[in-house]
Amino acid sequence: MSIALNDLLAVLAAVALAAVGGEAFLKSILGAAIHLRVPKRVVAITLAAFATSSPELTVSSVAALAGEPQIGLGDALGSNVVNIALIFGLALLYGAVPTRRDDFGRDFYLALAVPVLTLVFVLDGQLARVEALLLLAAFAAWLAVTLRRALCERAAPAELDARELSAGRSLLLGALGLAALIAAGRLFVGGATGIASAFAVDTYVVGVVLVAIGTSLPELVTVLLSRLRGHDDVGVGTLIGSNLFNGLAIVGIAGVIHPIAVPLAEVALTLACGMAALLMLRPDRHGLIGRGRGALLLLLYAGFVWLTLAA
Repeated sequence: MSIALNDLLAVLAAVALAAVGGEAFLKSILGAAIHLRVPKRVVAITLAAFATSSPELTVSSVAALAGEPQIGLGDALGSNVVNIALIFGLALLYGAVPTRRDDFGRDFYLALAVPVLTLVFVLDGQLARVEALLLLAAFAAWLAVTLRRALCERAAPAELDARELSAGRSLLLGALGLAALIAAGRLFVGGATGIASAFAVDTYVVGVVLVAIGTSLPELVTVLLSRLRGHDDVGVGTLIGSNLFNGLAIVGIAGVIHPIAVPLAEVALTLACGMAALLMLRPDRHGLIGRGRGALLLLLYAGFVWLTLAA
């Protein structure tokens, strides 16, 4: 069955908007954070993660409102696999990444625990509103603790970089970026649903493979730029924070809007691959995530896609 040209154009346009909008929104929030004197590491795991997860939020919300919450679920969970296995796997091809103990504290272990909690919730074949609310409650608790920590670690005014965006420009850039992300979400839902219908592919599979890659473009931009500019802690923090936003807030919001009928085998595979990818981030005794891990992560992602399509 042929694919409508409009569906392909919608997906391509959404990819472009997600990349441009996500980068603009990220710059806006980072600029505002600099003026608030928030440490770079904390910015990465909270504000930067929120910015780069905005496409998943818009896609999941719009899909749930349209009565297709499986696309949003697949997008959020699939993006967690894309973030670590594909994006960080590619980033490691540039060379080993030095890390600090702080990068693998409670946030990392919470990111490992979230897939287990999600699997427990969906064992009955659906994610109910009450379970989605529990995910949101866990997210709110984590965010409150993280923001409290951020306030305790504020930098002195003298450490501000005068080259950063002014408050006015940050606000304008953020508004434009958010508008682009919302538009990308609507285009993704329309295009992905059309492609799923053309190939008679389950909407969850479309979300976990196609949509997840497109909405993870902001993370890809952030991580690659952080590597090129020598800010590896930003890359690691952004990906861990993004996984927490996706697994708790975005899945929670989609489930509150519309209870989600869950294809258990496919979701279990996605959650397992996401956890395996996270475990591969553990540094060696020298505090390095070696280049060889990049090849393993990319192989894991290739296997994940093959098994998902074969299911």
